[in-house]
Amino acid sequence: MSTPYPFTAIVGQDDLRLGLLLNAVSPAVGGVLVRGEKGTAKSTAVRALAALMPEVAVVAGCRFSCDPGAPDPACPDGPHEAGAGVSRPARTVELPVGASEDRLVGALDIERALSEGVKAFEPGLLADAHRGILYVDEVNLLHDHLVDLLLDAAAMGASYVEREGVSVRHAARFLLVGTMNPEEGELRPQLLDRFGLTVEVAASRETDLRVEVVRRRLAYDDDPAGFAARWADEEAALRERIVAARALLPRVVLGDGVLRQIAATCAAFEVDGMRADIVMARTATALAAWAGRDEVVADDVRQAALLALPHRRRRNPFDAPGLDEDKLDEALQDAADGDGGDDDPDPDGPGGGVPPQGGGPDDGGTDAPGPEQNGSGDAPAPGGGAGEQQPVRAGEPFRTKMLSVPGLGEGAAGRRSRARTEHGRTTGSRRPEGALTKLHLAATVQAAAPHQRARGRTGRGLVVRRDDLRQATREGREGNLVLFLVDASGSMAARQRMSAVKGAVMSLLLDAYQRRDKVGLVTFRGKDAEVVLPPTSSVDAAAARLETLPTGGRTPLAAGLLKAHDVLRVERLRDPSRRALLVVVTDGRATGGVDPVALAARAGRLHASEGTASVVVDCESGIVRLGLAAQLARDLGGSAVTLDELRADSIAGLVKDITAAGRAA
Repeated sequence: MSTPYPFTAIVGQDDLRLGLLLNAVSPAVGGVLVRGEKGTAKSTAVRALAALMPEVAVVAGCRFSCDPGAPDPACPDGPHEAGAGVSRPARTVELPVGASEDRLVGALDIERALSEGVKAFEPGLLADAHRGILYVDEVNLLHDHLVDLLLDAAAMGASYVEREGVSVRHAARFLLVGTMNPEEGELRPQLLDRFGLTVEVAASRETDLRVEVVRRRLAYDDDPAGFAARWADEEAALRERIVAARALLPRVVLGDGVLRQIAATCAAFEVDGMRADIVMARTATALAAWAGRDEVVADDVRQAALLALPHRRRRNPFDAPGLDEDKLDEALQDAADGDGGDDDPDPDGPGGGVPPQGGGPDDGGTDAPGPEQNGSGDAPAPGGGAGEQQPVRAGEPFRTKMLSVPGLGEGAAGRRSRARTEHGRTTGSRRPEGALTKLHLAATVQAAAPHQRARGRTGRGLVVRRDDLRQATREGREGNLVLFLVDASGSMAARQRMSAVKGAVMSLLLDAYQRRDKVGLVTFRGKDAEVVLPPTSSVDAAAARLETLPTGGRTPLAAGLLKAHDVLRVERLRDPSRRALLVVVTDGRATGGVDPVALAARAGRLHASEGTASVVVDCESGIVRLGLAAQLARDLGGSAVTLDELRADSIAGLVKDITAAGRAA
């Protein structure tokens, strides 16, 4: 076994180390989510924590780590009689992002279950992690069906495995630790709330600290055992402190005044439900025990809030987690003074500090002539192009109806288009190509039945061979790649108009976030197109790039379509199973070069020839409409919808039948 990096040798990252240690002192805190960029010792710290955890007593030979003092009466390996048991180190079990459901919850031996009628159950990772640590690296990339299983186990403290009438239950109480890089996508809200604490980590910008990190890492890589030996005393002292804090924890007093501060703080940040209050109380108690005190003080409450509330406070979908420390101090002070916190509303809070949507002198408002007023489609500027304008704020996001790719895909699990998946309604059966994961019982029995006499069946059981087994085929939903191609030229540059366009794209981005899609952003203006954001799972990054998008210049529509084609071509090679939806946001105008409209039409037909599903959001405005966006949609073999229809939340038929639209074209 390799020697883990010592926990005490980690340089800096105080919040990370504190969050992990508080869970070691009080597992009831509920685990910790570590958010941060690559190379910030997230995984190193989690793996090092296991060496500090006290040993656990287990029933000898029990695969489910039953406590000998109070064995689980429903343990599949039981029943057990109470006894002394044996001690072993606490386990850290890692859940790979690509793990199967059977690997997580365990698997039944289907052949033995059918032929012998016995529950031959092989435990999974949830059983291994019972009374230990379950570690998920890149937890934000975990498939939804595994997230559902984790949520169920975390909520009930048990794992249930039910397959074709055979049911197994075992205890599964564990410390859940997850790490993630926010740039790769956010975490599903239900799972986010299950983590007791969250910490943000980043690499230090101080030269001396960075030098020390490198020095220690090189020393460890050269001689792991020798490096660990040099930190053995510090590790032993920290382990003893954890044991002492655990012993002190039941005697820590949580006074009414402190509880009032906790409740007032959670109310001030408008967190949902009561879990935040409970987690804060447990965290503050653990902080007091860690400090060697038998009473919780105000500083414990403040530190607990900084760890337990950032991922629970109400925020806009694309806002990064965080906590306003001035507001926190104010809430704590109000509670300490006995004030109900009925101060004047925060001018920067909900309803305050939001600029009016109408035009004004600083907004470029309705008094300023828009590009459409000169009839050319591009704002006038020296040299025939429009000058670059400053980015404008996106309009208010709104709910959109679902856009989907036609047909039946086989991509990653999600919530957008129909696909063959491991979860969903059963639609048929097939021979398994690898390990059997979902048995189609009726099809299996039907395949085995004609051969029973030839196989010499004499007993009760059905004689089943490997060739008889049938895999259930299921239909669910997949996530797609939604590639936005946004016209940022002068013809789109009127402030109110571009604000509406950004609001529409922001709404579609929010929809993509909820449906677990990858997104990309390509823009075109001036003389060329630009990949503003390569395809990514981070919808937040796309929203941030959209907010800062400048506008102005000519309209190289063909260049934008060709750039989008290049992006989609590369993504098909990287992930062939993930189908794409191209969303073109434009008024359909094309300028620059010889016959730009014809060039755009040819580029559109290139997408159509490859079967790319597409939608054109028509941003043309004014009394006279040229219908260029609708023509572009026909060239793409897709559908068109006006911006007004999109903003009115009335986009029925947007992508109802892209295939039919293509045939009509």
